Amino acid sequence: MRRLRNYGALACALALVAAFALPGGARATTTTEGFESGTKTAYAAADVSLATGWWYFDDALIGNLSTDRKTGSASARIRNTGSIKTDFDFASAGTVTIQHAVFGTDGSSTWELWASTNGGSSYAKVGSTVTTSSTSLQTATFTVNSSGAVRLSIRKTGGGTNRINIDNVAVNSYSQSPPPAGEHLTMGNPTNAVVDVNQPNNYLLDKPQYAVGYSRDNGRPNWVSWHLDSTWLGSATRQNDFRNDTTLPSGWYQVQGTDYTGSGFDRGHHCPSGDRTNTVTDNSATFLMTNMMPQAPDNNQGPWEALESYCRTLVSSGNELYIIAGGTGSGGTGSNGGVTTTIANGHVTVPSQTWKVIMVLPAGTNDVSRVTTSTRTIAVIMPNTQGIRNNTWQQYRVSVDQVEALTGYDFFSNVDPSIQAVIESRVDNQ
Repeated sequence: MRRLRNYGALACALALVAAFALPGGARATTTTEGFESGTKTAYAAADVSLATGWWYFDDALIGNLSTDRKTGSASARIRNTGSIKTDFDFASAGTVTIQHAVFGTDGSSTWELWASTNGGSSYAKVGSTVTTSSTSLQTATFTVNSSGAVRLSIRKTGGGTNRINIDNVAVNSYSQSPPPAGEHLTMGNPTNAVVDVNQPNNYLLDKPQYAVGYSRDNGRPNWVSWHLDSTWLGSATRQNDFRNDTTLPSGWYQVQGTDYTGSGFDRGHHCPSGDRTNTVTDNSATFLMTNMMPQAPDNNQGPWEALESYCRTLVSSGNELYIIAGGTGSGGTGSNGGVTTTIANGHVTVPSQTWKVIMVLPAGTNDVSRVTTSTRTIAVIMPNTQGIRNNTWQQYRVSVDQVEALTGYDFFSNVDPSIQAVIESRVDNQ
């Protein structure tokens, strides 16, 4: 039930306001502050005029050094327990995305987003605390969901004198229009991904065979969600036709079927080939590269595959499943040894961990209404490394809440919150 989400980098260097259509005909705007128009060269507390309005910097400045991580010429730099906050209100806020990275060779730090709906008189923390450890910009996404005026505060909370860079703070206005939801999003859309090119790192690919929350900058899904019941299983053979996904928006890099070659990593399925054997077309769809992530062979062919097979045994026993899978973190260890952070000439980021959450229901109809506090959920977090091929999938079991804390995503959000609280907190032991 968490609301913080971590995606790949949002490439946008200037403050802008972009209008876009949402499902149902609603209109929304995205306002982005890229810290390009202001000047502040000292850490002393002061106001600074930026493209979006006046911001207050405390133990923070606008950095433009080669060691400042940024997409344009500048980004905010915060040290100690400093902060930056708006001296103005956004008209509303749905989701907020913020790029972050460590400054120079500094160590890890933590920070938080806080929001005020009363003109700055008081603030409340949004989502979970974020840990910044990468030297390349990563993107954290928060769900504020305020239909009224909001001002924001970004607060460094840990890491001592280590400094962090903050860039491209993007505020998406609030809308009550839900994203489209097909069969595979019955239990919820983990990040409220939308079909909107202005959200390239939370882009929805709602395919007949599965749904994808895609990150353009990571070159792989944030998550893939799919429904599995007996109607998806048959006798179609494995197609092995790995290929680029031509349905991605124009101008986006399409990861090629050969891009993982020589990398030491498998083209690891999210929705597995074995879960789509009813027709050749459906099986072939699982080989689109928008359904892949770089997986260590021992992860992919070991406990990960064992859990996939176990899920199909549950279906053969009269159940239906709702499954969501993805990778998180940065840097995995493949068969070439060492830690690899990107492959395909930087187009694809390698996760440090793989995760999966599963809801198990007896086969039936009206699935959301049938979820109770007794409904079984399975969740795992596995290291994306070699050396685990012979490990059982069961030893990686965690609670759904733990995967939410790791990813910042909100699983099974269409289920009654009181039921979620129970089924997401326990660790499967069956």
